[in-house]
Amino acid sequence: MTADPMQLPERIETARLVLRRPLVSDAESIFENYAQDPEVTRYLVWRPHASVTETRAFRERADEGWTSGTDLTWALTLPPSESVIGMISLRPHGHHADIGYVLARRWWNQGFMTEAGRAIVQAAFLDPALFRLWALCDVENPGSARVLGKLGMVLEGTLRRRVVHPNISPEPRDSLLYALVR
Repeated sequence: MTADPMQLPERIETARLVLRRPLVSDAESIFENYAQDPEVTRYLVWRPHASVTETRAFRERADEGWTSGTDLTWALTLPPSESVIGMISLRPHGHHADIGYVLARRWWNQGFMTEAGRAIVQAAFLDPALFRLWALCDVENPGSARVLGKLGMVLEGTLRRRVVHPNISPEPRDSLLYALVR
């Protein structure tokens, strides 16, 4: 027997942000703001997009994730603009879920990802079936580790040779495992 999929809102508003399901029209701003930036994608599991066509394909996969309930991705916007400055995803796996995120360099170190992350953590734990929320970050990515700590996640350890970050190396790299439990 499989668990029912998480039912999370497609739109969440915080003090400064609107988190919403990505739109077809978002591809251009995603590409321009961060998807093609090698510094932003340094610690991600995908390479910088070479064209907006790649970004459109990502946006379509994000839509499929919502439909299947396997990958819930929200676009981060700063009202009144609809321009996407980043994304945050939650991937449910029964009683646990993992999160991942990306933010355009222009908006780093301003608390936006922590604000978005807190909204997703709060929404996720409204589901009584969720007991564990976790995330990984590269051992050399202190910015992401700080965000995870600010979300209340606790460093549980280092997973050796766990994730390939193709923008750094073709070999798997060590990752820090952070988690928050009910």
